[in-house]
Amino acid sequence: MKTALAIVTLSTLLSACAGLPGPIRPANAATVETPAASVVANAPEEPTLSTEKYAGDGLPAVELTEELMFKLLSAEIAFQRGDWQPAYINMISVAQQTRDPRAARRAAEMAIAAKQPEEAMVAVRFWRALAPKSDEATQYYVGMILLGDDLSEFQEVFALRLRDVRPPSRPLLILQVQRLLLRAKDKKEAFAVMENLVAPYPDLAETHIALAQAAFSNNDPARARSEAMLALKIKPDSEIAALTLAQVIPDKKESAQSLQSYLSAHPDSREIRIAYGRMLIEQNLYDQARKEFETLLKDQPEDLTTLFALGILGTQTTDLKSAEQYLTTYLKVLAAHPDESRDPAQALLVLSQIAEERKDIDAALAYLARIELGEAYFGAQIKRAQLMGQRGELTSARQLLAETSGTSEREQILVIQTDAQVLRDSDLQQQAYLVLETGALRFPENIDVLYDYAMAAEKLDRVDKMEAALRKVIKLAPTNQHAYNALGYSLAERNVRLPEAFKLIEQALTLAPDDPFIMDSMGWVQYRMGKLPEAETLLRRAYALRQDAEIAVHLGEVLWVRGEKVDAQRFWRDARSKDPKNDSLKNTLTRLQVKL
Repeated sequence: MKTALAIVTLSTLLSACAGLPGPIRPANAATVETPAASVVANAPEEPTLSTEKYAGDGLPAVELTEELMFKLLSAEIAFQRGDWQPAYINMISVAQQTRDPRAARRAAEMAIAAKQPEEAMVAVRFWRALAPKSDEATQYYVGMILLGDDLSEFQEVFALRLRDVRPPSRPLLILQVQRLLLRAKDKKEAFAVMENLVAPYPDLAETHIALAQAAFSNNDPARARSEAMLALKIKPDSEIAALTLAQVIPDKKESAQSLQSYLSAHPDSREIRIAYGRMLIEQNLYDQARKEFETLLKDQPEDLTTLFALGILGTQTTDLKSAEQYLTTYLKVLAAHPDESRDPAQALLVLSQIAEERKDIDAALAYLARIELGEAYFGAQIKRAQLMGQRGELTSARQLLAETSGTSEREQILVIQTDAQVLRDSDLQQQAYLVLETGALRFPENIDVLYDYAMAAEKLDRVDKMEAALRKVIKLAPTNQHAYNALGYSLAERNVRLPEAFKLIEQALTLAPDDPFIMDSMGWVQYRMGKLPEAETLLRRAYALRQDAEIAVHLGEVLWVRGEKVDAQRFWRDARSKDPKNDSLKNTLTRLQVKL
């Protein structure tokens, strides 16, 4: 009875040790001597299984002595304290003494957590020697081999495994070997190893699939393509061969055509049709992609992947009604058949955007309110506050923001920016300025807060504060074109220090030469400097790129001053139709005494 109890207790202890977390603080590998040499010298090369005694569960029958108990507990206590070396030595000593593979495994885990590859390999080798049929031990072993990039040893191990495995299981093992070799640093050597391993099995399609993928990883698309085509020749209905061929063809159009050809011969292949549909999406061929997913939906009308894809495609093809229908169905099916791998948040976000697009703010808010805690939760609360602010629910919006405390600096800054935004939406410019001023004091080196603070200061004609903030942004981020542009435009708008304004906007235009808003600023400063032809040319170019109300107002004024009053009024009417409340338009028409 004493021995039986000891066996159970040892087993329980080792099982419990295997589930313990890593050390509380990381070990400092640079300050300790490596015990690898002494462990290697003392570790037996191979257990003699015929002489071992085993308990009923196949583990060695070893009495839990006081010495063993002390070593086990000492190892775990040391490891929890972050002292990996004595922990490892004690645990590997237990493995040597008891021949229990779990002790060797625990020693390996300790060495891996301490980032000690030599010691980890010693323990893994011993674990595998104690449990030669353990898949987990072999996986650790292979991982350590690849970590050390010892591909000759890898080849030796898997040549034997491929030889000894049952023939029906060999194709899958070949593909698994190829996936493992993807982790190798030397892709050229990895490909050579793959070639050697599969050389005895040339009639298997999986041999050529593996070689195709290995060649692709080795930047040899020609070899990859020829191997993939050979795989399809051996096994014409192989989906993985067809997918591999599509993957290794560099030209996206030709790649899609290869999948289309496969579908012509095998129209019932869902995996290939899904891949083909996704490839069409990558090429922005949304209508064609939609047809493929609609075909998929006919066979499986509640398939979540297909429903979601069709919903997103509806937004890309501006068919918002069908997008809403598909995504609503997606949520219903997901609610009826919960799937932990799928989060409804993305569908709810898209549905809220669709509702906002059709001016149904109530529906948009309702969708956002359904998003639960998770990755999308914070963004959903920010959007809810923005929508509340847009429809005048200032108190509710600000209360929601007060309850939405960001966990990161980025999130905290976004709360500040959104708070200022909802205040501006209610035309409370002074309060928005104070919020951003507080934010700039709290995050003095965040360029986004500083920029927003500068814009708020300009709204209140606090040009000294604005200029100081923008110059700080330029100092912190010398390639920030928006800061140069904003400062230059502000000077031009106030018709002061025009040469300096020109240089600032010129720098912004150098950083972003195709930005229509920076072109607008340059056109405006040229107008202020009396360079009317140049101003008109640049403003027309800016408006061609972006039909923005502000650009139309500026172009209209330049044309008006040049005597082209009919054209000027046309642009101003255009601006009014785009933004009826535009302050710049109102001020310009008042200043020039023009009635539209």
